[in-house]
Amino acid sequence: MTEVFSIPTADHVLWPEAGSPEELERFAVLQRSLTRQFEQIFPDPLLPRTVVVLPSLSLHPDELRKVSGVHHYEERLLFALMLLRMPRTKLILITSQPIAPGIIDYYLHLLPGVPSVHARERLLLISCHDSSEIPLTRKVLDRPRLVNRIQDAIEDLGSAHITCFNATELERTLAVRLGIPLYACDPLLEDLGTKSGSREVFREAGIVMPDGFERLSDMDEVAAALAELKARNPDLHRAVVKLEEGFSGEGNAVFRFDGMPAMTSSAEITRWVAGELPSRLRFEAKTETWDHYSSTFAEMGGIVEVFVEGAMKKSPSAQCRVNPAGVPQVISTHDQVLGGPSGQVFMGCTFPADAVYRKDVQRAGMKVAEVLAERGVLGRFGVDFVSVREGSRWHHNAIEINLRKGGTTHPYLMLDFLTDGGFSQETGEYLSSSGLPRYYYASDNVVSDKYKGLTPRDLIDIAVDHKLHFHGATQEGVVFHLIGALSQFGKVGVLCIGDSPGRAHALYDETIRVLDLETGESHTV
Repeated sequence: MTEVFSIPTADHVLWPEAGSPEELERFAVLQRSLTRQFEQIFPDPLLPRTVVVLPSLSLHPDELRKVSGVHHYEERLLFALMLLRMPRTKLILITSQPIAPGIIDYYLHLLPGVPSVHARERLLLISCHDSSEIPLTRKVLDRPRLVNRIQDAIEDLGSAHITCFNATELERTLAVRLGIPLYACDPLLEDLGTKSGSREVFREAGIVMPDGFERLSDMDEVAAALAELKARNPDLHRAVVKLEEGFSGEGNAVFRFDGMPAMTSSAEITRWVAGELPSRLRFEAKTETWDHYSSTFAEMGGIVEVFVEGAMKKSPSAQCRVNPAGVPQVISTHDQVLGGPSGQVFMGCTFPADAVYRKDVQRAGMKVAEVLAERGVLGRFGVDFVSVREGSRWHHNAIEINLRKGGTTHPYLMLDFLTDGGFSQETGEYLSSSGLPRYYYASDNVVSDKYKGLTPRDLIDIAVDHKLHFHGATQEGVVFHLIGALSQFGKVGVLCIGDSPGRAHALYDETIRVLDLETGESHTV
């Protein structure tokens, strides 16, 4: 028997209170309906459906402020426009500020097999016209007429769903008010994606991780944890302090034990660490301060763990998914490109991960995915590792779970949409529709002050003039994202697709060379 309930309109204040048992019950009913869509609608690209794209970064505002041009990161979900290649799919894209028409045109012209004019007729762009720092979903909820407009644009609630960057109580409330399911993890499970929750899942999955402590609540507990790690391992040089809800490595800080006086008791070490913390803690975020960091830690908590050392070190990740039928899958692997003072800030990625260890990363990722599936997780997530080569073997340490779409999500899905192929579990490679492997190098952090002089149209002209634009016939080339951040922040993202890892990286190098040539500026990351 199909579960139903009446959907109130935004004209009447009949919504259940946010977080109330009634809202949770309605949300659970909607989520169960997603399984039917997955089984009956998703497999057939010719069936009508509506996808509401909600690129809200519903994260801690203090952490978001650390990212240059962060409000343009909503544009990373513009890859969803590729869904319009399905000829009866309607897309409702919601953003804080209007997206420049030229940027929308850029993506629509990438659509394989569908005229852009046909796609545009099935695309509805809705803007809150609000550039404030509050999450996009909050902006939508604060505008009941806008909620009503979105709902009116959905022709059939039974064949519609929301896709989002991450799912919090805000996205759950909006799903209930629109009367459609959320293809993302239930916010009640979001703790599984925190730094502490990640370590607990790794422990349950039997995955190796750095020695450390979770569920710490303030800097006194951080000092005690650091002291205990040093007592356990007298040769320990560095340890990492991580904010519970930090992301992209910007919430991390490193503590060095170099020059610590000879001590034997834990109490002595703890007192020394506590006294040294304010001056020795080195933050990955350039704008971070001790007072702000310690205050934020007291607010959200965090973990402390051993800094993984190694002469040959990489940071692979496994991208996983639990589909609406509850089936866990590993859908790709990447090697992350990291920067920052100690190499912990996400800058970009290469696909796939190194052939030497990608199968190991797939297996470890699957163990985590199986645990999360048992817990009821839904949707995409990433599992990050730090890997060190010792002799001829690589040893992998699980670092964190990103229970959301991450920096590796949009480049992979863009590759998938552009080449219409699939991930090979056997080889760990992506095979296009023609059966040929494709590789890429992607970055969100191509940055130069001189690039601020470029408009989105300038960027597109440069790409075409220098033959960097993605070519459907060869299935190679460059796709830009974060284009809206270019003029104000001198920042843009790139996805460079080639028929070999070397070709993909060569396209990246050529892109940087061309941008620098056109602007007369040396590139910095």
